[in-house]
Amino acid sequence: MEPILSIVVAVLNEAENIRPVCVELAQAVRALPPCEILFIDDGSTDGTVDALLAARAEGILPDVRILSLDRRRGKSAALRVGVEAAHGRWIATIDGDGQDDPMEIVGMLDMALNAQGPAPLVVGVRLRRRDTLSRRVATRLANGLRRRLLRDGCPDTGAPMKLFQRADFMRLPQFEGVHRFLPALLGHYGAPLLCQPVRHRNRLHGASKYTNLNRALVGIRDLLGVMWLINRTRLPRRVIER
Repeated sequence: MEPILSIVVAVLNEAENIRPVCVELAQAVRALPPCEILFIDDGSTDGTVDALLAARAEGILPDVRILSLDRRRGKSAALRVGVEAAHGRWIATIDGDGQDDPMEIVGMLDMALNAQGPAPLVVGVRLRRRDTLSRRVATRLANGLRRRLLRDGCPDTGAPMKLFQRADFMRLPQFEGVHRFLPALLGHYGAPLLCQPVRHRNRLHGASKYTNLNRALVGIRDLLGVMWLINRTRLPRRVIER
């Protein structure tokens, strides 16, 4: 049976977190319609792939699909690989560090399936961030600047938990950072935005791969690029076949 939903998890050097994340995913799958799980390894240099293979061999996620990039290409590239390879009509994305609760996908999918009109983008908005003070301040400033310039209506566009139609995502151009601008980009293509409050937890092990400084520098460059892209993308409101 073809899956309705594909859960795509991009990971980089998360060996210690793989097993508990897989256990939670296995629990969430029981409450979801037919789905598949894909882990995309973005060139990890630790035991991430071995941990994934062990989770499959031990029967925690016996059908998990594991795709490995030959070198680190960035989170957006890894997600693109996963979405391209996915068989489900709907795609859910989560991080592989344990900060996201996979059970939240149940409510997000239900919200999407019951939405009226075009297929929406559902964003899991983290109401209570489990980050350092400096990280929270930097995120708040970045979100404020993005909302002011892009007017995408999303309070937390950097949230890793998102759910959308595969076909809608595949229409978007690929660039590193695209996953942080899905509300603006998919909205420009006609996908309405829905926000679902979700729990945000502490990272299980390890540290974030990004600092506040490199996030800010890259984020400003990407923001300007997305503004240009939206301005130059001209789409009809509707097409009439005669």
